[in-house]
Order: sequence, then structure tokens, then C-alpha cells
Amino acid sequence: MPKLAVAMLAAALCPPGAALAQPAMPDAPIPYEALATPAPRPAARPRTTPRAPAQQATQPGAEAGSEALTPTGAAAIDPARLEAYLDGVIGSAMLRDRIAGVTVSVVQNDQVIFKKGYGHASLAPLRPVDPDRTLFRIGSISKTFTWILLMNEIQAGRIRIDAPINLYLPEALQIRDQGFTQPIQVAHLLDHSPGFEDRILGQLMERNFDRERPMAQYLRQERPRRVREPGQFPTYSNYGVGLAGQALVYVSGRPFEELVEQQITGPLGMSRTTFREPHPPRQGIPAPMAPSLARDLSDGFRWSPARGFEARPFEYLGHLAPAGSASSTAADMARYMIVLLNDGVYGQAPAADAATDAAAQPRLIFGPATARAFRTPLRPNEAGINDWPHGFITYPLPGGRKGYGHAGGTLSFTSNMVVAPDLDLGVFISVNTENGAELAAKLPAQVVAQFYGPAMAPPQEGDPDLRRSARLYEGHYLGTRRAYVGLERFVGFILSGVSVQVSRDGRLVTSGLNGAQTWVPEGDPAAGRFVSTTGPERLVFDLDGGRASAFQGTYNDVRFQRVGLWSRPAILAWLAGLSALAAVATFVGLALRNRRDLRQTQIQSQASLVQTIQAVLWLLAMGLFAAWLMGASDTAQVVYGWPGARLILASACALVASVLTLVTLAALLSIWRGGRRLDSWPVTRKLGFTATTLIYAAFAIVLFHWGALTPWSS
Repeated sequence: MPKLAVAMLAAALCPPGAALAQPAMPDAPIPYEALATPAPRPAARPRTTPRAPAQQATQPGAEAGSEALTPTGAAAIDPARLEAYLDGVIGSAMLRDRIAGVTVSVVQNDQVIFKKGYGHASLAPLRPVDPDRTLFRIGSISKTFTWILLMNEIQAGRIRIDAPINLYLPEALQIRDQGFTQPIQVAHLLDHSPGFEDRILGQLMERNFDRERPMAQYLRQERPRRVREPGQFPTYSNYGVGLAGQALVYVSGRPFEELVEQQITGPLGMSRTTFREPHPPRQGIPAPMAPSLARDLSDGFRWSPARGFEARPFEYLGHLAPAGSASSTAADMARYMIVLLNDGVYGQAPAADAATDAAAQPRLIFGPATARAFRTPLRPNEAGINDWPHGFITYPLPGGRKGYGHAGGTLSFTSNMVVAPDLDLGVFISVNTENGAELAAKLPAQVVAQFYGPAMAPPQEGDPDLRRSARLYEGHYLGTRRAYVGLERFVGFILSGVSVQVSRDGRLVTSGLNGAQTWVPEGDPAAGRFVSTTGPERLVFDLDGGRASAFQGTYNDVRFQRVGLWSRPAILAWLAGLSALAAVATFVGLALRNRRDLRQTQIQSQASLVQTIQAVLWLLAMGLFAAWLMGASDTAQVVYGWPGARLILASACALVASVLTLVTLAALLSIWRGGRRLDSWPVTRKLGFTATTLIYAAFAIVLFHWGALTPWSS
């Protein structure tokens, strides 16, 4: 189940510094016109080595000039030292975490200072990872291509950032109000605040190409519910990015894949980057990936202690291409990072060369206003919390530096791309195994820490005063990135929950399916700001009426809202245990009851039969759910096979048992009245029947609240 939580992209919560004031939240996004001038770049000191054209990448180990400087005057990274460091870090992680293959590239000062493949892209036949040829799935890094295309349309005036997205969608795809008063604007898609629920299971990815649908059909058929007014707070939305991509298609009249090829990958010479996927040609579906690229796709892997590395089927995402279907090489992603660092321009050739060589002419991928937008928040947030600069993620880096980029994940691949403008540095990594998320997440910050000094050690000491404020924070919180109805709501309640406690030594402890993390107060313990004891990440609580109502973490892709007693997994577990004991006790009573105990009225006899049937159904439901949980260790089986016969049958059994509880509740009064003393149950049996009925009733109420009694709605 923890792996399933990773596959569902549950939020990662994770530090030090003085408490900072919260900036005011504007009612509307920052106007795009305010971004018309390029973002200021740090003044560069003269380099002692010439700046090579971007097309001529420096290979690892080549002489790079130890006196080369970054824009801030810091010494540039020596490629030989970088290779030695990364060989150690990546090699150790591959052995520790059982990772089949990794591809990496690092750029600085318009040069590729490192690119390398580790391990294997396939095992049958055995094929090593080649950073120039092997394509890895880059998941949600695909979104950054979509945002470039969208911002170019905004800059050209064909799309307005503050306009309703419905203006740029065909009627069949337009979002209905669903009881909400505010329309979803283009800006809400850029900062993931459209107010949708998040549905993943059974439709986000496909392993069978026959189930693939055109993007417009997918967006129409899989439309999520609106669960809050737009603009309130971010909750990561793949569907929202799909709408942005479809708006681009509608405005331009061209398929999304062609837009990427014509405006980004083609001009950049990223010939081994594509949003297309390997499949037979089919009408209504974008043309397939070129065979020359399909041959070099890396397999995705899952590690099993019993069977070793297992190759998984290709993960089809073409129906939501703008959100995650891209595949690329480390070399191509190096070119892409150079563009991001150079504010949309690729190829800074000397003037003399540009006059004689057309290929050396700089290529403009996006303009200065877009460049500034990608480093400017749409809605300023609390200090230390990601502010979503027009679709990009802000990363805290060692030494108080700030990075920009995006991470991405599919079921088997995890990728990360971070550029640090003040160091003119970019790091890209992708791993092809389910277990590689930690390596991909940490590597960019590790590179900065290794070559530019680590950040201050995170605080470890708790604050005794926090114990006095414990009741402010302690409780159970549910993430907003989940489904809000049906069986997926039930699973979301389990996966997205986080428990918050205060330890005896004055530290905040958050715990969920992905483990526990400790935090210490940042300033006043009652102010609601906390710093991780393991890294540069923060938690910020909303305090309302003398207690915390919600909190958010550094990356701000999900909000955690405090919930009541009935939404806590511990209550569900206790009631499930009590119901199981009551069901077993019912069968034990049937076996041990003597002849005198069999005296009963007709109503008591019928009620006893109903409760016996309930016992069978509850035990069957719990057994089927336990069997489903055992299979949930393989995330692919859950996502592709959702909801599955076991879970549907478990829900159906629980539903029938819950309906029968209404019958036993209605019979309680008649059971206690009984008949003549010798023809009725003894008091002990009446008490047992009543207790069992109330336990089942409480269990049914909680299951209904969690969405578990809807076998027809997955």
C-alpha cells in the first residue's frame, strides 16, 4: 500500500529559519502584462574560459577550465569531480534501492558538463542505458512543455490568462458550474487551483492500447467533480493540465503533439524527445512514435525479492498527453535545461559565427515575459511554501538558493528536473524502476550541496512550549488530492490521511502510509510554522478558532484538512475488528446454545436468521477486502485493474449487510418485548443481539461515509 500511495502521487511533507510574515493573497492573479520585462539575472563576472556554443557539449572528464565562473562568481563545477561524485551516489542508490537503470545530465554555463547512463534499459535483450539514445518516460515534466506553449499563446494575445477556460474549449468539453459561482480561469490551471477532485485509478494510465481514447473523448468521459470554488488553494490536477492542452488544440487547430514538435522540440533539435507513443496506427489517435525511437525506449521495471527485476508493459498516457506522455533522453533534456536557464533562448553563438552559419543563430523558444513568468508566482504564498510560478515548481536548495523545474512519475519511472539560475546550473535525472523515487527526488539538491556547500544543519531540538499548544495541532488530516465519491473515495481516505501528534520532547510528528517525519517550531510554537528535522522543508498550519483547520507543505500540491472522528482510519479499524468479533460470536453462540436457549418468538427467530446472514456477509466482505489489499502491493495491478472483482464483491457484501442492519434495528423493540417468559430469549441473548446490531450499525455508517458501500461507483 505505501507503493500505491507513491503511484497516486500523494504529497511528500517535509526546514529552518526565522518565522516570516505571510504575504497578502491577492484576489486575482498577477497580470501577465506586469511580466513584460525579463527576470533580472545575477551579474556575471568575466569568465577566464570562452563560453562554448550550446550545441558543442562538454563530455565528462574533458577539460572545462577550473577557473570558469557561474553568473554569481562561484567556481563552475569540474566535470571530472562531478562524474566521480555522481558515480558514487547513483551506484550506491541503485544497489540499495534495486534500480535497473538511470539516466542523468547536468548543464552549466551553456554546456553539458555531464551526461551518463547507468544500468540497463532492458534485460531481454540486455541493453545498457545510453544518455544520447535511450528514451525514459519523464512523466509530469511533460507539463512544462504544455506551460511553454500556453504562455506563448498568452503572449501572442490569443489566450487571456484571466479569462474562463471555457472560452477556449469546444462546447462538449466546457466545464459546467456544478453549483459553483466562479468560472475556472486559465490562471487556475497554471497554479493547480481549478477546484477539481483527483481521480486516478482505472483511467489515468492504460496498459492495453485497445482502451486508448482521443484526448477530447477522455476529457469528456472522465470529467472530475468540482469540489470547491476555483482559486482557493492548489491541489495538483492532471485533468486541469489536460484542459490547458485541449485549449491549445482548439485555438491553434493543430494536434497537441504537432504543437510541441513545431514550437519546442523541432527548433531545439530535440530529435529524441516525443509525446507520441509506440502503437499501431489508428484513426482518431495521434500518429505513433517513430520506429527508430521506439527501439530505444527503456522498459519500466518493478523489483520483486522472489523474481528480481520484472519488466512492466508500456504505460499509455496519450489520452492525457499534455500532462505526462513525453519520453526523452538525458542529452535532449540537457538542451531543454539550457533554454530554461537562458530565458527561452538556445544557442549563444559569437556574432562572427552567427553571420556565416545559419545553424548557429540563436533560437527563441519563448519570450522575456514568459521567462519572467516562470520565476514569478501567480499568487504569492507563505514564506517557504511553493508559489507555483506559472506552472513550474519552486525547489528549496542548499545555501538558501532557489531552483525551478518539475518532477514526474509514472508507475515505473520517476524523473526530476531542477534549474538553479544563480548558479547557471541544471540537473536532470530519470530512473526506470518503481523503487527509484528517493534518488530522483534528492539528487539535484545533493549536487548543489556537494559543490556549493551544504545548507545549515536542520534543527533537531524540540520546543517544550509546543506541548502546551499540542491540542492546536493534534488530530487526523485528509489530503485534498483524492476522489470525493465512490470506492476511490474509500481508498483515498486510507491513502491520503496524515496523523499529527506532538512528542514528549516538543516535536511535531506527522505519520501516514509513507512513514513518519518530525518537525520543530519555527518561532512561536502557537504560530503554526514548522521546519523539518531532515531537510529544508516546512509545514504551515491554518489556525482558525483556536485550533488548526488545515496545513500545507513546501511543495504545495495538496492541502491537508482536519477531519472528525468518523473520518479517522483508527475508528474504521476498531469498528471492523468489533464487527468481526461480533460475527464470530454469532457462530459460536449457534454452536454452543442449549435447547432452552432455542426458545424464541417468531420475530426473534427471524431476527436471529438475519443477524446470522449479516455475520456471513461481514466476514466475507472483510476477507475479500484483505485479499484485495494483498494484491495492492503491485501498484500497476491496482491502477490498471481498478476496482477489480474482489473489491466490488467486498463492497456489495458490506452493502447488503448494512441494509440488513436496518431490519435488525427495526426489530429491536419487538425482541425486547418478547412473548411469555418461557417462549422468549433470556436477557443475556437480547443484550448480545442488541450490542451486535449497534456495532454493525456504527460500522455501516462509517463505511457509508467513506464511500465503501457503492459497488456500482468506482
